[in-house]
Amino acid sequence: MQVATGRSSNLFNLPVGSSFTEFLSQTAPELLPGRRPLPPGDHGAVAPHGTTIVATTYAGGVVMGGDRRATQGNMIAQRDIEKVFPTDAYSVAGIAGTAGIAIEMIRLYQVELEHYEKIEGTPLTLDGKANRLSAMIRGNLGAALQGLAVIPLFAGFDLDAPDPAKAGRIFGFDVTGGCWEEQGYSSVGSGSVFAKSSLKKLWKPTLDEAGAVRILVESLYDAADDDSATGGPDVIRKLYPILAVVDAEGVRRLTDDEVGAVVAEVIADRTANPGV
Repeated sequence: MQVATGRSSNLFNLPVGSSFTEFLSQTAPELLPGRRPLPPGDHGAVAPHGTTIVATTYAGGVVMGGDRRATQGNMIAQRDIEKVFPTDAYSVAGIAGTAGIAIEMIRLYQVELEHYEKIEGTPLTLDGKANRLSAMIRGNLGAALQGLAVIPLFAGFDLDAPDPAKAGRIFGFDVTGGCWEEQGYSSVGSGSVFAKSSLKKLWKPTLDEAGAVRILVESLYDAADDDSATGGPDVIRKLYPILAVVDAEGVRRLTDDEVGAVVAEVIADRTANPGV
């Protein structure tokens, strides 16, 4: 992201601290997603939307996943969109809502976390990261009220947790920037009701990483079964959910082969037990 040339170099010495977003608000506010003027009316129908995001903790970390479909009204706008992004070495965010604004917001958020670490010489705490994302969502409220809402899901490994087995944490948000910690599992997006119902039955505190990955694939499969905006696994095109694991070693995205193997197991089990 670049600030327009020709501005005084003194702008880069403004006392805005360690927040890159605050720096932009003073030097180039038009670059912030929520600060662009919009004509009156609801504009949600003109932009692709992304759903569904799921996350679950396990003993030693957290896993986040997202389907690959973006919709525009009753049409499929994109079949292979990516909705889960690493935000720094120990956190990830998944996007639901207006896809273009959501992706731009997450890119800005990645810069925000990197900028803070460079200025302060230390990374933000996990709670601090969640609060920074909350402020960015709040800054998009005007656009959200005109139909261009963004509701992410945030998760990470808490390096300050006294018990590493419980260091995986999940944070949810509302459109006004409200932030809270989710316990065990969570989901956002149009298929979240079905995904969360699935997770409620499958989650348990003793899950390991493989078990957490499995129940996320199950939950996305269930969401796609009842929500037309959520894309199920596409074995013909080999389009599988995006899954990212965050543990003491950092963020790791599962390969398509790894996710495809889990998808094959789920399909095989459901083929053998069609009533499930």
